[in-house]
Amino acid sequence: MSHKRIPKRKAVIAVGGVAALGAAALLLPNANASQTDSDDTTPRTFKAVDVPGLSSRLQDRLGDTFAGSYYDADTKRIVVNVVGDDDSTMNAVQEAGAVPHQVRNSTDALENAAKTLRTDATIPGTAWAVDPKTNEIRVTADSTVTGATWDKLQSTVKSLGSGMATLKKSEGTLKTFVSGGDAIFGGNARCSLGFNVTAGDGSPAFLTAGHCGVAADQWADDQNGQPIAAVDQATFPGDGDFSLVRYDDPATQAPSEVNVGGGQVVKITQAAEATVGQQVFRMGSTTGLHDGSVLGLDATVNYAEGTVTGLIQTDVCAEPGDSGGSLFTQDGSAVGLTSGGSGDCTAGGETFFQPVTTALQATGATLGDGGGDQAGGQAGDQAGDQAGDQSGDQAGGDAQAGGAGLESAHHGHRRGR
Repeated sequence: MSHKRIPKRKAVIAVGGVAALGAAALLLPNANASQTDSDDTTPRTFKAVDVPGLSSRLQDRLGDTFAGSYYDADTKRIVVNVVGDDDSTMNAVQEAGAVPHQVRNSTDALENAAKTLRTDATIPGTAWAVDPKTNEIRVTADSTVTGATWDKLQSTVKSLGSGMATLKKSEGTLKTFVSGGDAIFGGNARCSLGFNVTAGDGSPAFLTAGHCGVAADQWADDQNGQPIAAVDQATFPGDGDFSLVRYDDPATQAPSEVNVGGGQVVKITQAAEATVGQQVFRMGSTTGLHDGSVLGLDATVNYAEGTVTGLIQTDVCAEPGDSGGSLFTQDGSAVGLTSGGSGDCTAGGETFFQPVTTALQATGATLGDGGGDQAGGQAGDQAGDQAGDQSGDQAGGDAQAGGAGLESAHHGHRRGR
């Protein structure tokens, strides 16, 4: 089987594209707009990708009074939490174009509370992350946390003090989503490919979940097929859930894109940090494409296999087989790799993701094609010429009808072939 073929008829949705992909509207009008008001104290509109940079600058300027930030997707504003009501602090936030929000808990206080949870409540089936919208720690316990362990968790959360943390009981079970997919296969495990990358030595590779990488050394793109890639690095549990898998054939063309079904792909142009409040999309081989919002960062999840730290918490659903799948934004930014969670895509749930930026830094890989970028770009141009109008008309009709769209795409994410 050749792994170097590029689709000849495939609509490539690039940054700033105008094609609509169904009711969830992957590419929104003015998605890349960022306006500056003439009055320096009037809040500006931003893109979600602007949040980390602006927040970092304000944190350096405000010091201990800075208490986190988040993105208000409805107003396209950046909200910055501040402790206290000092006028100079408020003015600094406003001058940066953000909206100041006075809160009670400082960053240090929230971090100390998280340390207490790690020390006293590292219980399988629990998870927690800081929620800057509520200025509290969001603690979740799944259905397996009962009896004495539930009592211990409750008492630990209570010991943190009033207004420091909220405790929620989940009906599902926190688990990694290893089995049941049809995208990549290793031994008895089934996972989803995340993003194609270039390894440090220039060879083509891809990122997927770390628990997939420790489950099998070799991976195939067909359940009964021969292996096409081998695990180079894998981290799970511990400081993340990611693995770097190298293609066996160094000439493999591995386009930097996500297949969202229906013959359409989203071109991935960069890796980006997640932002609370940001709209994100997840593609997985079992459930296809679903969207939702980022709820928390630097999440700790206590799986049965062990504790994983530094994850992104979202309300996007996922199911077994979606592990390792892509979390990305409408502007083509790679954000995360599906780790695990609770619930399903019928009843809903919450899912945790490995940040792509951390995985790239740890593995020494770079986002992009393994020797096939030019070919992929040429294929995208050809696809635009041959099928762009047709797929754009079709997608527009879907959007108007509220029918086939992001939520109904069930095609697995594969390498370009």
